[in-house]
Amino acid sequence: MDHIKSTSARILLLQIRHRALDEEITQLAANPYQNQLLLQRLKKEKLRIKDDIELLKDDLIPDLDA
Repeated sequence: MDHIKSTSARILLLQIRHRALDEEITQLAANPYQNQLLLQRLKKEKLRIKDDIELLKDDLIPDLDA
């Protein structure tokens, strides 16, 4: 049961970070003269976090024996 709570808490923290990155990316993208390398790095981090969230969500679903 603690595993589920800690996984859920980690998902929540990752979702918060994902939203924050989304806002930061939107602000940087609004000005085309901003640091494009930073923008690319933030986008990659956002995608990595999204993948991590999906893996953790999958971990919460119990395996069914077919």
